[in-house]
Amino acid sequence: MQRLWPEPAEVDDLAALVAAEARPAGPGRPWLLVNMVSSLDGAIVIGGRSGGLGGPADKAMFTALRGIADVILVGAGTARAEGYGPPRPPEAIRSARSARGQAAAPRLAVVTRSLDLDLTSPLFRDAEEPPFVITSGAADPVRLAATGQVAEVVVSGDADVDLLGALGALATADASVVTCEGGPRLNGDLLDQDLIDEWALTLSPLLVGGDASRAVVGAPPAAHPLRLDRVLEGDGLLLGRWLRDRSRSVV
Repeated sequence: MQRLWPEPAEVDDLAALVAAEARPAGPGRPWLLVNMVSSLDGAIVIGGRSGGLGGPADKAMFTALRGIADVILVGAGTARAEGYGPPRPPEAIRSARSARGQAAAPRLAVVTRSLDLDLTSPLFRDAEEPPFVITSGAADPVRLAATGQVAEVVVSGDADVDLLGALGALATADASVVTCEGGPRLNGDLLDQDLIDEWALTLSPLLVGGDASRAVVGAPPAAHPLRLDRVLEGDGLLLGRWLRDRSRSVV
């Protein structure tokens, strides 16, 4: 894999490169990065799933970004569509995490207002540690009680999920870095509250057409300034890292 920015160089250990990048936690909440893949024309799925857009380089980045996370944040719809199970880092990343003082594997956190979850699925049944389930005070109390038997439930907000409050709860549980993997509605809610510190995007050399969703939906129109930190190239894909520029206001 080749670094295209800020200076050309071969990247032999992507996980080490990603782990060495600064991600300072903010006051009362973790660093929040969003990791997405899209086609050249902005599609984030093919046939309802994201896997067809990637390649070996994207899979390596996906593994590296999961490898630095204390918590992997995902919307319930994406977890269902992509068949999520518990995170299973490879042994090299487990060892690196342990050396940094992290748990051997990140915990999953599923955001859901409805609590429409299969509580018998591997996501819950096979987890090394119970996942977080983030919901609101409007959740059905019967489902809430059942979910609490297999997960650590975070109730944040009244009618809707308060994501800032939820991130604060994850910080209290010792999360310093949260990697969000979508979907677009969750990304939109995070963007609306200006909670995204880092945007990691793999750009796939495909034109897809159709009506596939964008990476962010539901957020009111506004420009959130970011700055380019690096770009890598591998397998014809471009893998970029942009950081929220908080010296510049949302316009």
